[in-house]
Amino acid sequence: MSRPKKVWWKEQVVYQIYPRSFKDANGDGIGDLQGIISKIDYLVELGIDIVWLSPHFDSPNADNGYDIRDYKKVMEAFGTMNDFDEMLAKFKQKGIKLIIDLVVNHSSDEHVWFKESKSSKENPYRDYYIWRSGRGTKEPSNWPSFFGGSAWEKDSETEEYYLHYFSKKQPDLNWENSQLREEVYAIMRFWLDKGVDGFRMDVIPLISKHQDFQDMSATELKHPETIYASGPRIHEFLREMNDTVLSKYDVMTVGEGFGVTTALTQRMTDERRKELNLSFLFDIIRVGRDNWQQGDFTLPELKELFTTQNDTDNFHWPTVFLNNHDNPRSVSKFGCDSEENRVRSAKLLALLTLTQRGTPFLYQGEEIGMTNYCFKSFDEFDDVEIRGNYRQILQSGVGALTYLAELNKSSRDHSRTPMQWSNSHQGGFTTAEKSWLAINENYTHINAESQQKDPDSIFNFYKKLLEIRRRNEDLVYGDYFDIAPDHEQVFAYTRTGVDKTFLIVLNMSSKKVSLKLDAMFLGYKLIVSNSTDHYKGPIKETLELAHWEARMYVSA
Repeated sequence: MSRPKKVWWKEQVVYQIYPRSFKDANGDGIGDLQGIISKIDYLVELGIDIVWLSPHFDSPNADNGYDIRDYKKVMEAFGTMNDFDEMLAKFKQKGIKLIIDLVVNHSSDEHVWFKESKSSKENPYRDYYIWRSGRGTKEPSNWPSFFGGSAWEKDSETEEYYLHYFSKKQPDLNWENSQLREEVYAIMRFWLDKGVDGFRMDVIPLISKHQDFQDMSATELKHPETIYASGPRIHEFLREMNDTVLSKYDVMTVGEGFGVTTALTQRMTDERRKELNLSFLFDIIRVGRDNWQQGDFTLPELKELFTTQNDTDNFHWPTVFLNNHDNPRSVSKFGCDSEENRVRSAKLLALLTLTQRGTPFLYQGEEIGMTNYCFKSFDEFDDVEIRGNYRQILQSGVGALTYLAELNKSSRDHSRTPMQWSNSHQGGFTTAEKSWLAINENYTHINAESQQKDPDSIFNFYKKLLEIRRRNEDLVYGDYFDIAPDHEQVFAYTRTGVDKTFLIVLNMSSKKVSLKLDAMFLGYKLIVSNSTDHYKGPIKETLELAHWEARMYVSA
């Protein structure tokens, strides 16, 4: 039985920290680097191997740090470079690796490059960004911004338009310019030489642009990301990045594969091509989603996406994740966040995430079952995407209450509410009277402190699973097979390795169900369950599963 090449980043588990919302150490209502330092032992206790730190760079915060003003400076609200160095050193002391965000599709309009670029057409930095003349009184093309309106913004100093896929305060960088690429590589070396262990690359497929900038069709305008992510030089740029910088270090890279097809993802991450190690494919996390609307989906549809993700050769390695800073809370989307089912379904999702083939990525608060926040008005949202699209969506005929109801299922701000550390003031996140974004009121009974003390908590279930995964190479590298792809309630699959086969059975419904097994599974031993009322005897050919019950068996 052939196996993928063994590499450390395939075997380890990543935990994403959104620093603004993780822990506030200085009492200003905003999370910071010293707050992260204060919680490193918590991550050690949980069993985390790698931390992915969302942007910590100097920024005016038009998009919460994804608009970078200075790539070699720490955001003042988060601390100083000395704080970063201390944090990195303490992670290393505890055996935790650190990867950071690389945001190089765009910069802030306050970056010195852009200030110079817009000053005149003859400025040496002019070509660091993408400038075009308008079509009479119209923009150069009908390309839209993800955050509302046109992707072109006219600048009065030179009377030309610059391209911005996101906010107008996030002008896109011109990767056609080799000097700009060298500037990016210098930034990468700066952080790698400090000792970071790699990069999560923000919207990296968008860096290559179609240079004709032709108008999109009505169909393309519904999902412009498919055009933006299909630039002709993406593979050339990624190979150059690897050859010039990444190949000189023992690091991991994961690209945010926004807008890419499965085929493009596989090309970017084929280890023979030497581009990226990993990529986030969003088909699973966005199942049922159409822009800001979250529709229904069936379990067989979800299972098919997992099968597709696993249907690769040994030169590819997937990522596994159900939550991040750009999507709602996993237990509210994939589980059931009612009081009766939240704990059990959160544990089920932990088992699903940590037993799939691929590198698991967890998001802060997922390990304690944090849920979506109930936004009561648009004033409560912070997200620039919502603010930018609000008027346009209401003008399209969508009612404000309908839009609010959809956002309460799909908003990015659900995952950005502060981490719930305790049942004390502001959930233990800050000593300030008010945090930068409202904390979920359920912090009184959903918090890390109480769960660390409770052996039957979600936190300790994650801790147990992380230890099992660490001890079992077959669970990491074993083959994946869905044994009940058409079952409407049960997700059941095997992970078959050299020495052991693991059987995972998940009842992803609020009803009691049964599953008939093949006789080959007789004799398998139960090693994990999220329920205390399951049948405790030998495995039978027909399993009776309680609501949201999850079990893992191992071959004898």
